[in-house]
Amino acid sequence: MRKVIEYLKPQFAWMCFGISIKFVGTIMDLVIPWILAHLLDVVVPTEDHGAIFLWGGAMLLSAVLALVTNIIANRIASLVARDTVRSLRHDLFSKICLLSCHQTDEFTIPSLESRMTSDTYNIHQMLNMMQRMGVRAPILLLGGIGITLMMEPVLTLTLIGTLPLLALVVWWVSKKGIPLYTKLQQSIDRMVRTVRENITGIRVIKALSKTEYEKKRFDDANQNVVACEKKAGITMALTNPAMNLLLNIGLTLVILVGAYRVNAGVTQPGTIIAFLTYFTIILNALMAITRIFVMYSKGSASAQRICAVLDAPVDLKVIEKEPLKEVLKETETTDNRLFYGVQEQEKPPHICFYHVNFSYYKKKENVSDIHFAIRRGETLGIIGATGSGKSTIIRLLMRLYDVDCGGVYIDGKDVRAMEPDELHRKFGVVFQNDILFADTIYENIAFGRDISKEEAARAARCAQAGEFIDALSDGLDHMLTAKGTNLSGGQKQRVLLARALAGKPEIIVLDDSSSALDYKTDSLLRQAIREEYHGVTTVIIAQRVSSIRHADHILVLEAGQEIGYGTHEELIRTCEVYRQISHSQMGGGQDA
Repeated sequence: MRKVIEYLKPQFAWMCFGISIKFVGTIMDLVIPWILAHLLDVVVPTEDHGAIFLWGGAMLLSAVLALVTNIIANRIASLVARDTVRSLRHDLFSKICLLSCHQTDEFTIPSLESRMTSDTYNIHQMLNMMQRMGVRAPILLLGGIGITLMMEPVLTLTLIGTLPLLALVVWWVSKKGIPLYTKLQQSIDRMVRTVRENITGIRVIKALSKTEYEKKRFDDANQNVVACEKKAGITMALTNPAMNLLLNIGLTLVILVGAYRVNAGVTQPGTIIAFLTYFTIILNALMAITRIFVMYSKGSASAQRICAVLDAPVDLKVIEKEPLKEVLKETETTDNRLFYGVQEQEKPPHICFYHVNFSYYKKKENVSDIHFAIRRGETLGIIGATGSGKSTIIRLLMRLYDVDCGGVYIDGKDVRAMEPDELHRKFGVVFQNDILFADTIYENIAFGRDISKEEAARAARCAQAGEFIDALSDGLDHMLTAKGTNLSGGQKQRVLLARALAGKPEIIVLDDSSSALDYKTDSLLRQAIREEYHGVTTVIIAQRVSSIRHADHILVLEAGQEIGYGTHEELIRTCEVYRQISHSQMGGGQDA
């Protein structure tokens, strides 16, 4: 909560101004019953019409001032809450963008979406309520008690006797409510995840006629939210009947005691009427305080969830690491795949994995002892069964995750010792499940970079997308729908390839990015990359041997292990798994 309060500092002047106006309006509300008591007990018995109109006018003026000042103060409260949450939401989004993949996995994407939406909304409601009722209600409560003490101390003490019990009820309910609202937000996370999965997989759901199954799954998640909200709501709702009961008991005692005192001539009837009015004010103030505690419970739970993201440490810090040359000298390796980087007169390999081990959840290794190197301008093909660790190698190369053991080097420098911007500018990448945005084809290729339309068109031609883009009436200005659903699978992949090539990268990474392309288009793509991007190192993850057979090096993976490394011809002779894949796809390694 302290972190959220810091966001209120820029709004401090507006808050003070709004609170001052709210204070004036609340005082006007407190003055009205006192004027009424004075009018009934003192002014009316004199039958002085001028004085009656004067005090009546004072009541009217107080009511108008109370109305106007409360409207202004409420508008200021809304402004402060809006601007504060806008800054909070902006910083939360910025922080989410900086989270490492490991941290994103821990928080989960649905939970981050929920924190950006429903949690920030709860903070907005809390800040708005605290400024509007958090100032007004305590003043009405304490002011009402103070005035009634001056008017009729005995009756006031009768009412005050119920306050400790009321405070106990509020404390107990608040203590129980915050954990319940935290649990509620977690159940909302699960529901958001279910909705997100359904929206993403809507075509598969319809194709397999699983609509009823998914409706049942959503209903379960929805019922869980309802159950959590019901439990939290019932717990927080206990305050209203409990406070009404205690206050009405107090009111009954006040009326009984007041009747005896009026009968004895100790108290005036106008005082009793004013006292009952103040009692209503005090009752409403206590009800407002109850609502404040409900909103505070929600806001506090949401603030904890938001602060957990804002306070998340920088996960992938730049770390000083020895260059590859020093590592190889220390280990005195004779591996010819790495040794050519040691000599002073020779350049280090462009990309090197040195005995790399990695596990996503630190239980079972996803890849182990990955060990290879390629020179600048060479092509590395990676092939293996699903789940063998192909995409994991790319994530480690781009330092989306840190290795557990060993090192990943670019130009002989450990990626952990490189600034993130410096590292990522080296890459042009198409991931396995990449995304297109609801924007023009040009903007999807440029992607916020300083890339001209001519450069985008060149990249599109190299990616074999030029033909279908030119056939569109508006060409590069053609508007795509979200996720590019108005393009075919092959067209989407070619636009994504154009995006990767347009940035003039040092390293091109293609993670199963030609699976939707026919063999001819795939062949033309690889030929265009060799001709147009000569000297650029290429890493290709593929399921088809034809996509990587001409690569300078081919890495074969199985269950996270490196079981083969070499050229196509070498692997045909030495790697049984590769030979079987090649035979099944290409008839014993012959060209398809």
